[in-house]
Amino acid sequence: MRVNADRAPEIVVVPHTHWDREWYLPFQRFRLRLVSLLDGVIGGMEADRRWRFTLDGQMAAVDDYLEVRPEQRDRLAALVREGRLAIGPWQILHDEFLCSGENIVRNLETGMRRAEEMGAVMMVGYLPDQFGHCAQTPQILRGAGIEHACVWRGVPDAVRASAFAWEAPDGTAIRTQYLPEGGYGNAASMFEEFPGAAPALPGRAAAFAESMGRWYPRGGPLLAMYGADHTAPAPDLADRISETPGMRMETLAGYFAGLDSSVAGLPRVRGELRSHARANILPGVISARVHLKEAMGRAERLVERYAEPLAALWYAGDARRFLDLAWRRLIEVSCHDSVTGCGSDETAEQVAARMAEAGQLGRAVCDLVTAERAAAVPLGAHLVFNPSPAARTGLVTLDVPSDGEPGLVTGNGRPVPVQTLESAPTVLDDAVHPASRLPILLERIYGRVLFGQEIRDWTVSREDRTLTFRVTARAGVPFDLGAVRDALRGADGDWRVRILADPRHTVAALVDVPALGLATVRPVPATGAAPDAPVVADGKALDNGLLRAQVNTDGTLTLRTPSGEVIEGIGRIVDGGDLGDTYNHAPPAADRLIEDPLSVDVRPVWNGPLVAALDIVRTYRWPASGDAEAGARSAAEEDVTVTTRAELRAGEPFLRLRVTFDNRCEDHRVRLHLPLPRRAATSFAEGQFAVTERGLTAEGGFGERPVPTFPASGFAAAGGLAALLEHVTEYEVAGGGRELALTLLRSVGHLSRDRNAYRDQPAGPQLATPRAQCRGERTAGFAIMPYAGGRPGSAVLQAAEAYRHDLLTAAGYGHATVPAAPSREGVAITGDGVAMTSLRARDGWIETRVVALRDEPSTAVLRGPFTEAARADLRGRPGEPLDVHDGTATLDLRPWEIATVRLRTA
Repeated sequence: MRVNADRAPEIVVVPHTHWDREWYLPFQRFRLRLVSLLDGVIGGMEADRRWRFTLDGQMAAVDDYLEVRPEQRDRLAALVREGRLAIGPWQILHDEFLCSGENIVRNLETGMRRAEEMGAVMMVGYLPDQFGHCAQTPQILRGAGIEHACVWRGVPDAVRASAFAWEAPDGTAIRTQYLPEGGYGNAASMFEEFPGAAPALPGRAAAFAESMGRWYPRGGPLLAMYGADHTAPAPDLADRISETPGMRMETLAGYFAGLDSSVAGLPRVRGELRSHARANILPGVISARVHLKEAMGRAERLVERYAEPLAALWYAGDARRFLDLAWRRLIEVSCHDSVTGCGSDETAEQVAARMAEAGQLGRAVCDLVTAERAAAVPLGAHLVFNPSPAARTGLVTLDVPSDGEPGLVTGNGRPVPVQTLESAPTVLDDAVHPASRLPILLERIYGRVLFGQEIRDWTVSREDRTLTFRVTARAGVPFDLGAVRDALRGADGDWRVRILADPRHTVAALVDVPALGLATVRPVPATGAAPDAPVVADGKALDNGLLRAQVNTDGTLTLRTPSGEVIEGIGRIVDGGDLGDTYNHAPPAADRLIEDPLSVDVRPVWNGPLVAALDIVRTYRWPASGDAEAGARSAAEEDVTVTTRAELRAGEPFLRLRVTFDNRCEDHRVRLHLPLPRRAATSFAEGQFAVTERGLTAEGGFGERPVPTFPASGFAAAGGLAALLEHVTEYEVAGGGRELALTLLRSVGHLSRDRNAYRDQPAGPQLATPRAQCRGERTAGFAIMPYAGGRPGSAVLQAAEAYRHDLLTAAGYGHATVPAAPSREGVAITGDGVAMTSLRARDGWIETRVVALRDEPSTAVLRGPFTEAARADLRGRPGEPLDVHDGTATLDLRPWEIATVRLRTA
């Protein structure tokens, strides 16, 4: 049978490979396969000009190959320039919910730049295997000049055609190709042949055309994605396609080049794509190996909100190479099989190491810049940096010298409120040694460092045979170890050796710092400065005038606001079974939920006036493991102690909670429950340039249980309560809309289970992952903020900004006579609902990105030492200039608009 080319639609075959850079095997083992595959593809394409190939939409595969085969660069680039090999636009196929919006932009920026360097970029937003898609992806793609998207997972049941208009919250729409009936491998089996069997391609092509044709009501060529995970195309593919009427080979870029990018008349889908109707979206990856999510959030913040702004505004040198390295690592680990934690244990270890490296590079740049600035701050004083684009009053923890009660003043002499948290011991060592051991004791001195501090003075008394070292955090005087040895020459008998430290105190200080600016504080005798509204601890209660938190007998908290609103039961810990895997939570059929503690103890930590805290210590008895065969939890149990630190700070409208426990159990999920002031019908979650509204259920229809657990980055809010977050966290509005549940930990023992009660099909190989049980200490931090309800406004946005971005401090080391500098502003960016997501130096400009996080138009006001300002696209290409008057520019933003602005400093 042959396909009738006159009656059947044309089939466009796109040979490709889907390349999971690391997954059930670690990166280097998969790379070995990649090199072999691309060696064959390049050789085959050069030998036969009919060949076309699409390299999975990610430049990582190209870079990983060329790192091993650098001599192949020109051959590969030639195929790209000819339009026969399609590469880019992404650097890596990321998970859209487990990295920041800025990470997504830099991913696209890097991939497009690298592809252009090789000859051409595929101008298609190819997103073949992401576990759902974030709401702002259409705006991000269009902002980079891309007019087509191509997706598989997350498409809702309402889409009944191969093309739809995908609309971002700001109204930007992009023509989006849906990959039905098999996703990126919908034609993977079309060309299978078996020895001795009759040719099957004609019949398969006809069946493909009939099945796929119903998805193309407007007609047009049918997209046949011929490829699968880590596979190469059949060597005789070009011959077989050329022999089949109505079929041709093309790259994905070539297929889209023949399509109209207009969205007129197409069905419209607005916002995120997280439906389970057509394919698994594997929502359990949000909470698998939660330590990876924590590390990712920490590294992204260090680079995006500290290192880059510091280097752009306050550094005279060039830190770009360090920042480029940091971004390379951040983009690598955003991969949809990396940060997700759904790979092997070996893969997860390598992902964690690269996340740590990104964070270390960000911290190194912070150290570089603050060290340069701290040189102008006198010894004993401190430099303070504000990473927010608006002036802030925030709490910092400092180590200050003081013989009595410590005090602080700003650079212009204004007293700063201070609370002593801890006083360091002054006698570090005092012991008697025989004189013969004195040379050995002196070997403890490393340079000038002894007991972790610097030697500022020493004395030798032969009369009472005493050697005394006086140490301090940082000494400003020289030290000569040879002089000490000379003074001890000929010593005999027993000697007393004393190590005495200068009096030092760890203090909390409430400091005012201008927008993206610097301030200094220096130690003085106690000034008596106090906050306007002090926080106090009264037995089992904390009160800062904005909130009152009272510990209940079961270890939960009751929260009261000045308006009289009362929220009871905050912080209930619930432990339940999980017989799922890294992809999908699946409770046992006979689950046992443990939520009542065996004992509760409340211990005071700090009493105010700047910070007050209590430790709530609860003990539980949790099942030790799960039993997959029995569909139950084990009878064996483990005693677990959970410590929740409840903390209020002066002036903060939220209660900080930090939960710590030693996870000694397996196959379980631990959640923190927060009762809501009002019953909720929807929730709101911040992340990736948006605040997404979601219902209490998820759309199902495929082979996966549509659980209503969702990701949130900055906060999750419902029913008048917002949970401020440190990193991407899984949440659910549970109890019929009466509770917000935050996942603290999910312990599972397999990458994927062939039998998972919440998923019909395997999501990967059934590979044991004992380290995904996440044994050991787990710490999770949140802040709880009552608000008016509905869509969160500026108050919640500002609180989330302050909670996630602590003020940064650095100890001064300038000469004591150097006066402490007054505060200096960097760049201020203000506006109702306006958030800054990045600020960096780029091509001689300062580039900043902002987003309007509300349903109404906004105006951003930018103020700083700049003389020129202009809009730019997401790739940094200049656009419309902005008027600048006296260092101020205004930027009108449509609702939910992402805008990039370039500033030229004076």
